[in-house]
Amino acid sequence: MEEDKIFKGKLFDARKKELKDIKHKAHKLCQKFNSMDEYDENRLEIIKEFIGSIGEKYYFQGPIQFNYGTHTYIGENFFANFNTVIMDDGKITIGDNVMFGPNVSLMATNHPLIPEERIFMKYDDGHVSMSEYAKGITIGNNVWIACNVVVIDGVHIGNNVVIGAGSVVTKDIEDNYLAYGNPCKSIRKITEKDSKKDLL
Repeated sequence: MEEDKIFKGKLFDARKKELKDIKHKAHKLCQKFNSMDEYDENRLEIIKEFIGSIGEKYYFQGPIQFNYGTHTYIGENFFANFNTVIMDDGKITIGDNVMFGPNVSLMATNHPLIPEERIFMKYDDGHVSMSEYAKGITIGNNVWIACNVVVIDGVHIGNNVVIGAGSVVTKDIEDNYLAYGNPCKSIRKITEKDSKKDLL
Protein backbone atom coordinates (compact mmCIF):
# COMPACT_ATOMS: atom_id res chain seq x y z
CA MET A 1 0.00 0.00 0.00
CA GLU A 2 1.18 3.52 -0.80
CA GLU A 3 0.52 4.83 2.70
CA ASP A 4 2.88 2.21 4.15
CA LYS A 5 5.71 3.66 2.05
CA ILE A 6 5.28 7.01 3.80
CA PHE A 7 5.90 5.60 7.26
CA LYS A 8 8.83 3.51 6.03
CA GLY A 9 10.54 6.67 4.77
CA LYS A 10 10.28 5.56 1.14
CA LEU A 11 9.35 7.57 -1.94
CA PHE A 12 5.59 7.59 -2.38
CA ASP A 13 3.19 8.81 -5.06
CA ALA A 14 0.81 11.43 -3.67
CA ARG A 15 -1.40 11.06 -6.77
CA LYS A 16 -2.38 7.47 -6.01
CA LYS A 17 -6.14 7.16 -5.39
CA GLU A 18 -5.55 5.49 -2.03
CA LEU A 19 -3.87 8.66 -0.75
CA LYS A 20 -6.12 11.08 -2.63
CA ASP A 21 -9.17 9.55 -0.91
CA ILE A 22 -7.69 10.12 2.57
CA LYS A 23 -6.80 13.70 1.68
CA HIS A 24 -10.18 14.37 0.10
CA LYS A 25 -11.98 13.49 3.33
CA ALA A 26 -9.76 15.87 5.33
CA HIS A 27 -10.12 18.65 2.74
CA LYS A 28 -13.92 18.40 2.69
CA LEU A 29 -14.14 18.45 6.48
CA CYS A 30 -11.75 21.42 6.67
CA GLN A 31 -14.04 23.26 4.24
CA LYS A 32 -17.00 22.43 6.45
CA PHE A 33 -15.17 23.59 9.59
CA ASN A 34 -14.07 26.83 7.91
CA SER A 35 -17.64 27.65 6.81
CA MET A 36 -19.09 27.40 10.32
CA ASP A 37 -19.51 30.12 12.91
CA GLU A 38 -16.86 29.99 15.63
CA TYR A 39 -19.61 29.78 18.28
CA ASP A 40 -21.26 26.76 16.68
CA GLU A 41 -21.00 24.00 19.30
CA ASN A 42 -20.60 21.33 16.59
CA ARG A 43 -17.64 23.03 14.90
CA LEU A 44 -14.76 21.65 16.96
CA GLU A 45 -16.17 18.11 16.84
CA ILE A 46 -15.44 18.04 13.09
CA ILE A 47 -11.70 17.84 13.90
CA LYS A 48 -12.24 14.41 15.47
CA GLU A 49 -13.71 13.10 12.21
CA PHE A 50 -10.39 13.25 10.37
CA ILE A 51 -7.53 13.65 12.86
CA GLY A 52 -5.28 10.76 13.98
CA SER A 53 -5.96 11.64 17.61
CA ILE A 54 -6.41 14.73 19.79
CA GLY A 55 -6.88 15.49 23.50
CA GLU A 56 -10.22 16.40 25.05
CA LYS A 57 -9.40 20.10 25.33
CA TYR A 58 -8.43 21.91 22.12
CA TYR A 59 -9.30 24.94 20.00
CA PHE A 60 -8.70 25.92 16.37
CA GLN A 61 -9.64 29.49 15.52
CA GLY A 62 -9.71 28.71 11.80
CA PRO A 63 -9.46 28.73 8.95
CA ILE A 64 -7.55 25.44 8.95
CA GLN A 65 -6.09 23.21 6.26
CA PHE A 66 -4.91 19.66 6.90
CA ASN A 67 -3.57 17.53 4.08
CA TYR A 68 -4.29 14.06 5.52
CA GLY A 69 -5.39 14.74 9.10
CA THR A 70 -5.09 11.05 9.97
CA HIS A 71 -1.30 11.44 10.19
CA THR A 72 -1.52 14.10 12.94
CA TYR A 73 -1.54 13.27 16.67
CA ILE A 74 -2.13 16.12 19.14
CA GLY A 75 -2.02 16.04 22.93
CA GLU A 76 -4.12 17.80 25.55
CA ASN A 77 -4.87 21.54 25.77
CA PHE A 78 -3.93 22.56 22.22
CA PHE A 79 -4.59 26.02 20.75
CA ALA A 80 -4.15 27.20 17.16
CA ASN A 81 -4.84 30.75 15.98
CA PHE A 82 -5.87 31.82 12.44
CA ASN A 83 -4.66 30.06 9.27
CA THR A 84 -3.13 26.85 10.57
CA VAL A 85 -1.70 24.73 7.73
CA ILE A 86 -0.68 21.14 8.48
CA MET A 87 0.88 19.20 5.60
CA ASP A 88 0.90 15.90 7.41
CA ASP A 89 2.05 13.63 4.61
CA GLY A 90 4.48 12.29 7.22
CA LYS A 91 3.49 11.70 10.82
CA ILE A 92 3.15 14.83 12.96
CA THR A 93 3.17 14.46 16.74
CA ILE A 94 2.34 17.44 18.97
CA GLY A 95 2.55 17.25 22.77
CA ASP A 96 0.44 18.78 25.54
CA ASN A 97 -0.09 22.49 26.18
CA VAL A 98 1.04 23.63 22.73
CA MET A 99 0.08 27.02 21.27
CA PHE A 100 0.26 28.18 17.64
CA GLY A 101 0.11 31.82 16.61
CA PRO A 102 -1.50 32.93 13.33
CA ASN A 103 -0.19 31.52 10.03
CA VAL A 104 1.79 28.58 11.41
CA SER A 105 2.65 25.90 8.83
CA LEU A 106 3.94 22.41 9.57
CA MET A 107 5.37 20.95 6.35
CA ALA A 108 5.97 17.24 6.92
CA THR A 109 6.69 16.40 3.30
CA ASN A 110 9.47 16.77 0.77
CA HIS A 111 10.35 16.12 -2.88
CA PRO A 112 13.58 14.79 -4.41
CA LEU A 113 15.91 17.49 -5.73
CA ILE A 114 16.68 15.64 -8.98
CA PRO A 115 13.87 16.41 -11.48
CA GLU A 116 13.69 12.89 -12.93
CA GLU A 117 13.17 11.48 -9.45
CA ARG A 118 10.59 14.11 -8.61
CA ILE A 119 8.27 13.98 -11.63
CA PHE A 120 9.22 11.29 -14.14
CA MET A 121 9.41 8.02 -12.20
CA LYS A 122 7.03 5.50 -13.75
CA TYR A 123 5.16 2.65 -12.14
CA ASP A 124 4.47 -0.69 -13.83
CA ASP A 125 1.07 0.55 -14.97
CA GLY A 126 2.74 3.47 -16.83
CA HIS A 127 1.54 6.02 -14.29
CA VAL A 128 3.93 8.97 -13.93
CA SER A 129 4.66 9.73 -10.30
CA MET A 130 5.03 13.01 -8.47
CA SER A 131 7.38 11.53 -5.91
CA GLU A 132 7.48 12.64 -2.29
CA TYR A 133 9.06 11.41 0.91
CA ALA A 134 8.44 12.41 4.51
CA LYS A 135 10.36 12.10 7.77
CA GLY A 136 7.67 13.68 9.96
CA ILE A 137 7.68 16.42 12.60
CA THR A 138 7.68 16.14 16.39
CA ILE A 139 6.77 18.98 18.77
CA GLY A 140 7.17 18.48 22.52
CA ASN A 141 5.12 19.69 25.48
CA ASN A 142 4.58 23.31 26.56
CA VAL A 143 5.67 24.79 23.23
CA TRP A 144 4.64 28.17 21.83
CA ILE A 145 5.14 28.65 18.09
CA ALA A 146 4.57 32.32 17.26
CA CYS A 147 3.04 33.84 14.12
CA ASN A 148 4.22 33.16 10.56
CA VAL A 149 6.47 30.23 11.50
CA VAL A 150 7.20 27.40 9.05
CA VAL A 151 8.45 24.07 10.44
CA ILE A 152 10.15 21.89 7.82
CA ASP A 153 9.98 18.10 7.47
CA GLY A 154 12.25 16.08 9.77
CA VAL A 155 12.39 18.63 12.59
CA HIS A 156 12.10 17.79 16.30
CA ILE A 157 11.17 20.67 18.64
CA GLY A 158 11.80 19.89 22.29
CA ASN A 159 9.78 20.65 25.43
CA ASN A 160 9.25 24.17 26.81
CA VAL A 161 10.45 25.82 23.60
CA VAL A 162 9.38 29.17 22.14
CA ILE A 163 9.82 29.72 18.39
CA GLY A 164 9.88 33.43 17.51
CA ALA A 165 7.72 35.06 14.86
CA GLY A 166 8.63 34.59 11.21
CA SER A 167 11.06 31.74 11.80
CA VAL A 168 11.78 28.93 9.35
CA VAL A 169 12.67 25.90 11.45
CA THR A 170 14.97 23.59 9.48
CA LYS A 171 16.88 21.91 12.35
CA ASP A 172 16.04 20.40 15.74
CA ILE A 173 15.55 22.73 18.73
CA GLU A 174 16.48 21.38 22.16
CA ASP A 175 14.38 21.67 25.34
CA ASN A 176 13.90 24.98 27.15
CA TYR A 177 15.20 27.28 24.40
CA LEU A 178 14.03 30.48 22.80
CA ALA A 179 14.75 30.09 19.10
CA TYR A 180 14.13 32.32 16.10
CA GLY A 181 15.38 33.42 12.71
CA ASN A 182 15.56 32.24 9.12
CA PRO A 183 16.98 29.72 9.40
CA CYS A 184 15.81 29.31 13.00
CA LYS A 185 18.54 28.98 15.63
CA SER A 186 18.54 28.38 19.38
CA ILE A 187 19.28 31.81 20.87
CA ARG A 188 19.29 31.22 24.61
CA LYS A 189 17.73 29.19 27.39
CA ILE A 190 14.45 30.40 28.87
CA THR A 191 14.95 31.16 32.59
CA GLU A 192 13.12 32.65 35.58
CA LYS A 193 14.45 36.04 34.44
CA ASP A 194 11.87 35.83 31.64
CA SER A 195 8.99 35.76 34.13
CA LYS A 196 6.19 38.28 33.64
CA LYS A 197 4.48 37.68 36.99
CA ASP A 198 5.07 41.33 37.80
CA LEU A 199 2.44 42.18 35.17
CA LEU A 200 -0.30 40.44 37.15
